[in-house]
Amino acid sequence: MTVRSGGMPIDNDRLLIIGAGQSGLAAAHAALELGLRPVLLEASGRAAGSWPRYYDSLALFSPARYSSLPGLPFDGDPERYPRRDEVVVYLERYAAALVERGAELRTGARVDAVRPTGEPDGTGFLVRLTGGEELAAPALVAASGSFGRPHRPALPGLGAFTGPVLHAADYRSPASLPGEHVIVVGVGNSAVQIAHELAAERRVTLAGRAPIRFVEQRPLGRDLHFWFRVTGFDRLPLARAEAPPASPVLDDGRYRRALREGRYARRTMFARLDGDRAVWPDGRSERVDAVLLATGYRPNLPYLAGLGALSAGGRPRQRRGLSLTHPGLGYLGLEWQRTPSSNTLRGVGADARRVVAALARHLRGTRRRVSGPLPGY
Repeated sequence: MTVRSGGMPIDNDRLLIIGAGQSGLAAAHAALELGLRPVLLEASGRAAGSWPRYYDSLALFSPARYSSLPGLPFDGDPERYPRRDEVVVYLERYAAALVERGAELRTGARVDAVRPTGEPDGTGFLVRLTGGEELAAPALVAASGSFGRPHRPALPGLGAFTGPVLHAADYRSPASLPGEHVIVVGVGNSAVQIAHELAAERRVTLAGRAPIRFVEQRPLGRDLHFWFRVTGFDRLPLARAEAPPASPVLDDGRYRRALREGRYARRTMFARLDGDRAVWPDGRSERVDAVLLATGYRPNLPYLAGLGALSAGGRPRQRRGLSLTHPGLGYLGLEWQRTPSSNTLRGVGADARRVVAALARHLRGTRRRVSGPLPGY
């Protein structure tokens, strides 16, 4: 059914989804299952999210068996840990299957802004793309992830450091960084994995404000995600938190062993950078050639800035993926959104089912307000 808003048609079965990475694809799958017409708007030229831009050696921390989106398992050995390029191929195959089932995928469709339609009941959204085209829909899922907004903390002296400063978002391989001594800032999985890779040919110092928390990847001979599934940990609802907690480092033994053997060093965060030197809390200083920030990301939602849906810090005002400010607006792929696995391949499908089901109920209510009771509702 289609109604009009300010002369623009609004299809009451249409669900606009911003982002065609793992979260957006999971949302489209859930929408098709509920009889909606998902339209995926992807800024890049392919439906693989941020995966093509991750560093070359990246592998999933969960086996293929536990890393699939709903309805399409990974091919091959279910116990292997798929690498970056395998995930890219998988996501593009998943997107193609969705299109065959009726989803609309628009690549090269960057969203500049979202605004209300101006309807008297306050429902509906107008999405403006780069180039000026506008699309209208009564419901919207923001699934653009966080990779486009790397967090760069204001570390003392960082702005005046004379060597290159790279965020993990821009790192591809050791060739990305020059020099002999690299400081990697961070204590999470990416920081440790990159430090371990760099240490094969560089002197590496891993610097952070907190200790590294290692967790055994295969306790009792089974991958940790097997135990997550058995115990229900991955489905455990989490308390609301403004910022997600630091994640532990999953380790099959190689990272702790390398640390013990001195292949890379672990130090408390430097007090400051001074030119080309790092000054440590004990007053000692040493030359540094490059700094890599493995300091995480923040939700990448600039197109919602004018809608009033975000906090002053740019975080969505939401509870478990549903907007607290705008009916019909949902979010997917946020860390700490609902469960420990909300922003992962293995967990986003469950979140997508919940969020899209709630938006489908909203759409049914919109239909009633427009035309009265509809058959079957």
